[in-house]
Amino acid sequence: RWWKGKLLFNANKTVAEPGYLTVTIEPLPPVVVGETVTLKCNFKTDGRLREIVWYRVTDGGTIKQKIFTYDAMFNTNYSHMEDYRRREDLVYQSTVRLPEVRISDNGPYECHVGIYDRATREKVVLASGNVFLTVMSPPNNISVLAENTPAPFSRYQAQNFTLVCSAKGGKPAPSVYFKRDGELIEVISYIEPYTSERAVGSAGWRGARPLISRDLDETKLQRSLSLLDPEGRSARLYTESPQRVHTQGQQAYEPSPATEVIPETVVSREFPRWVHSTDPLYYFSHTQIPQSDGSVVVQARLTWTLNPQLDNDALFSCEVKHPALSMPMQTEVTLAAPKGPKLFMTPTRAKVGDTVRISVQGFQNEVFPEPLFTWTRVGGRLLDGSAEREGKELILERVPAELNGSMYRCTAQNPLGSTDTHTRLIVFGKHACVCNMPCSEGFDAPALTLTYFFDFV
Repeated sequence: RWWKGKLLFNANKTVAEPGYLTVTIEPLPPVVVGETVTLKCNFKTDGRLREIVWYRVTDGGTIKQKIFTYDAMFNTNYSHMEDYRRREDLVYQSTVRLPEVRISDNGPYECHVGIYDRATREKVVLASGNVFLTVMSPPNNISVLAENTPAPFSRYQAQNFTLVCSAKGGKPAPSVYFKRDGELIEVISYIEPYTSERAVGSAGWRGARPLISRDLDETKLQRSLSLLDPEGRSARLYTESPQRVHTQGQQAYEPSPATEVIPETVVSREFPRWVHSTDPLYYFSHTQIPQSDGSVVVQARLTWTLNPQLDNDALFSCEVKHPALSMPMQTEVTLAAPKGPKLFMTPTRAKVGDTVRISVQGFQNEVFPEPLFTWTRVGGRLLDGSAEREGKELILERVPAELNGSMYRCTAQNPLGSTDTHTRLIVFGKHACVCNMPCSEGFDAPALTLTYFFDFV
């Protein structure tokens, strides 16, 4: 009987074993920032449900942040993200909806389900499942600029030119490529080395970059239309020695002294004879800069030997492809030499002792890249004794009568060409007298015709 009772005891214990519990989560396709995501936790059990808890896993799995809990005992649910503005909703007890997802929501999530142990009625049995949420973000900003600008124009020496296309806010990194006049540019990919000259500034980097030669053996270079693929043999860059061709000097137009402001434009249109008439070699490189929010900034560079005669008025576009975009993003620029700058002088009637400002107000055309402005005085030095001054504005403080009639030249140039604009400064005196003529207080006349100046009290 003792033996039979033991069997009965063991049989009862077998019947009281805990029920089963399995947890599965359906995989999620990549989602785009701003969309709504549903995290569904599927579980099967023959036990009594205790709770369902959702976690967000961070720092490589070392930290689990509780985001939502369903308590079956009290039939309540609550969010653990109150401090971050509640963004979750519990649907059907085990499903969480995340509206308007952000890049920061990217990562793994876990669903933990607990049931009561059928044997003890107090112990909780746990099981969990996990899913990875991939959040994509299209680039929110793309731009094209010219590297190392403003830069001077040279008709005697070849120079490289680089366009930089920046795509910001993308996750994952977008594909970037260049077009010229609507046609995809065939490029040679290379890895651009980081040098100390580039670190110290654009001026040093500009001087350190060699010229690109047409004499390269193209069979030894890997051409690529996958413009984000940096692999392949690096291109060797050589320095060309162009033949110096001296052009005839431009004669500046001398306006009449009786005119107060006379602009005159002289556009340099004599291009170098050494430039190649064949299609240039385009070299492509790119860098990816991870951001703290999980996005990537892509900077793509297109470098070639500039041909002002062929590249002037050429349309270059940068296009960006991303899986979160239904069609590529695009921005474009037109290379153009400056011509017809408009100068503005204040005050319009300068008097002795005034501070005169001569500034560039604009051009007759859209200019890209940014021009370099240089100011000189025809036949002499500037008021401060310098030979030239850079900037969009020339300031002449407390102008003396001796500057009356002086001619100032503004040279606007970029790697595609240069143009000169002249303006004449006319200075008027507040109180002035001319020899053998009676004085009259308040008499205004051009200082050029005056001999003596007096201060009247």
